[in-house]
Amino acid sequence: MVLAAGQRSSPESKSALAALCEAYWPPLYAFLRRKGYSPADAQDLTQGFFTLLLERNDMAAVRRERGKFRSFLIASLQHFLANEHDRRTAQKRGGDRKPLSLDFDAAERGYAIQASDQRSPEDAFARQWALTLLDRVQTLLRQEQEAQGKAEQWERLGPYLTGEQRAAPYTETAAALGLSEGAVKTAVHRLRRRFGELLRQEIAQTVSESSSVDQEIGELFEALRR
Repeated sequence: MVLAAGQRSSPESKSALAALCEAYWPPLYAFLRRKGYSPADAQDLTQGFFTLLLERNDMAAVRRERGKFRSFLIASLQHFLANEHDRRTAQKRGGDRKPLSLDFDAAERGYAIQASDQRSPEDAFARQWALTLLDRVQTLLRQEQEAQGKAEQWERLGPYLTGEQRAAPYTETAAALGLSEGAVKTAVHRLRRRFGELLRQEIAQTVSESSSVDQEIGELFEALRR
């Protein structure tokens, strides 16, 4: 996905670039808020950063040998913040135009939940990246289940994936779905396995080598524990 975004001549470029921006902007917003920027300033900076990123085609600088897209993105944002001239130029260039339609209200609500902790901006970025990734994968799995005509089953079994407190006892779920308790447990096992497959596929799109997927998973889950 990252490499396709840097190839403007590729037919997949536009959609890849849009997908990247839509998927990975919340961690940048969390980083800016933890740095002390107000919600309004963090919104302006996020939009300004992506305006500059898209207009300069910085994605073309990403190469497989350079490692994680996550590292590239946060380093680019820090450079953007340090370069006052670039920031002002980006604001003038973009004006009131918003290159992306971003749900800042949702991002601010998510940040407010974590605002009382003592994480550094970098740790806040890593944690929000992990949360964004897990939410993205869960959405993909839900859409996959719905496409297979299993919307009701997903509503009943989805909570078991993350161990949510609202997950009902297996016996209750089995009765609601007209299945045996064993069948429900098997279905949950399959969902968890598919979740893991989708997670690895999603991470593989933003790391340089397939061998780095396990390391990235480890780092992101470590970020959730901090």
